[in-house]
Amino acid sequence: MTLDADKRLVYVVEDQVEIAKLICATLDEHGFRSEHFRTGADFLRGLKRQPPSISVIDLGLPDFDGLQLLRQAQSVTNSPVLILTGRDTVSERILGLELGADDYMVKPFEPREVVARINSILRRLDRSGEPAEGCTVARFAGWSFEESCNRLTGHGREVALSVSESRLLATMLRRPNRILNRSALLGYDGREPLDRSIDARISRLRRKLQPDVEEDDREERIIKTVYGAGYMLVTKVKWE
Repeated sequence: MTLDADKRLVYVVEDQVEIAKLICATLDEHGFRSEHFRTGADFLRGLKRQPPSISVIDLGLPDFDGLQLLRQAQSVTNSPVLILTGRDTVSERILGLELGADDYMVKPFEPREVVARINSILRRLDRSGEPAEGCTVARFAGWSFEESCNRLTGHGREVALSVSESRLLATMLRRPNRILNRSALLGYDGREPLDRSIDARISRLRRKLQPDVEEDDREERIIKTVYGAGYMLVTKVKWE
């Protein structure tokens, strides 16, 4: 195996060539391999040929809306996604995260921060991929979560989870009844998270786990907010 083959592959989906060159050059300097795609169609073909370790996707592409591309990419691979875009509205940021993006950055950007975000996402993925004593199925509060395929079933139904929601749930299931701050949930190794995107994911996951609970009925939530500290999964968990 060559040295380059040992490096993690990053797909950069960006129609502005100079921006793509800057990102790719910075990635190469920090030990990654990179491949640039100017269109969403080329990117999807690349995914089918070889899934990357992570993709960096611009939302303003000539042939695809980036959010639509995100949906299609998730049908091909479960590799993580960092959105890097000029769109800075709160609604689009939340939508991107709810559709399964692992992080969201707005242009203009510092290239080294892109690398830092990518490293953080990959560390989080590496940790969530480690089975708990060989067990990959968690049973809790009437639910069954199969970590290997992101499958959540229970209460007479199956619930669709995005890749990022599945990772978040797996992290909380491994440490139930403990307060986890945003750093722990996002995998920043004790450093301050660069944004509060975790709040949107928690809200989405909470609604999927308890869709009939009213917003103010906090006592009935499986995922509880501990103000000023973080979040806690309040239930017994059995791994099999």
